[in-house]
Amino acid sequence: MDPLSVLGQVEYMLAAPRPELLPRFSETAAAVLPHRAAAMETGDCSRLPIKVHGDPEITGLVTSAELRGLAAFGVPGQAVVADGTLGGKRRKLVVLTSAPVIGKGAMIALVPDEDDIEGGALEFVAKLWDIVSVNAAQRATDPEPAVLESNIAAATARARAITDLGQTHATTLASLLSVLRSRRLDDTVARRTATDLAAAALVELRSTADRDQELSAEPASSAFDTLAAQLDPLVRHNDVTVDLAGPGDERPLPQDIAHTARTVTRGLVLTALERESTRVRASWRLDGQTLRITVRDDGQDVADAVPATGLTERITPLGGRWEIDAVPGWGATITAVLPLGVQETPDLRPLDRLNPRELEVLAGIARGKRNRQIAEELMLTEHTVKFHVRKILGKLEVTSRGEAAILARELRLESVGA
Repeated sequence: MDPLSVLGQVEYMLAAPRPELLPRFSETAAAVLPHRAAAMETGDCSRLPIKVHGDPEITGLVTSAELRGLAAFGVPGQAVVADGTLGGKRRKLVVLTSAPVIGKGAMIALVPDEDDIEGGALEFVAKLWDIVSVNAAQRATDPEPAVLESNIAAATARARAITDLGQTHATTLASLLSVLRSRRLDDTVARRTATDLAAAALVELRSTADRDQELSAEPASSAFDTLAAQLDPLVRHNDVTVDLAGPGDERPLPQDIAHTARTVTRGLVLTALERESTRVRASWRLDGQTLRITVRDDGQDVADAVPATGLTERITPLGGRWEIDAVPGWGATITAVLPLGVQETPDLRPLDRLNPRELEVLAGIARGKRNRQIAEELMLTEHTVKFHVRKILGKLEVTSRGEAAILARELRLESVGA
């Protein structure tokens, strides 16, 4: 393939929204490795850890148990050709796995069109998957507030559904075992076989629930260890003493809470270092149904000891709040309190959905400026402004710049008349 074409395809994939990641990867990989279907399992998406694309006769029958079995074939960084079950049938498959530094990695299985696959094609798709999965893992660790809110709600709803389903099936299977063990039945062989099948079904049911828990949550201590690894280069090469105190608790954190906690902690630590502190301490503590993230420092100037707007945008959709204790000359203690359960969704005004840059672009639209003028005013490229405009129209649920301008004026967007 032409190098420029390859770079273009990589750019196309890296720019994909999460729902489009698998279709775009499949489309690009098909140029060198034609395939009928693709199935992916990722450990970084609590909302929908399993995704499929391609022939519905295959994808419509893919199960989590099949993907769990295929994961055993995977070798990170390589494309492995294996005979495995996908979509209810034994097939020749190409299995790709990743193990990025950040995140839990992902596995994808392709159903190739032909049995003979060139080694160059396997190397290409393996490298392609490495690039895509690293990017996806990085984005998963710092998702947008709206994605966080949606993910945690979906994960909680799914956990409840699985609990109800599990209890129903467990009761049914336990009753079946009781009947089959009854001495009233004469056919010993049939009873033994049925007993073994029912017992295996119970084990599989429990393993499914365990797997869902693994994909939707991670132990608090492990989540903090990941944060410590991310901060290690900063801590190791900095003159400031930085103490990290983990929660010492193995209770599971919803994955989106863990991602947000790491983002908030990193942001608060960086802010403390910028304020010329000589000592910083970051800690997590599970307190009932909340996670308390505390960063203390001894910086003398506490005027800037206010969490950045971006961090507030992270915790607000999850029902989080700040506790701030800042004393001039003594330092600051900032605590983010994150509920571990789903909170009632706050009523957002339309403009609350926009980030600061989008508000600046909207102000320009409301003043009748074109994209080029807004770009010059904000020192952005015209392409970037076009991107922001598309995002603004989507978030405000309007179809034109004119509608967006009218809405901005009606809601009295600050700086519209500047």
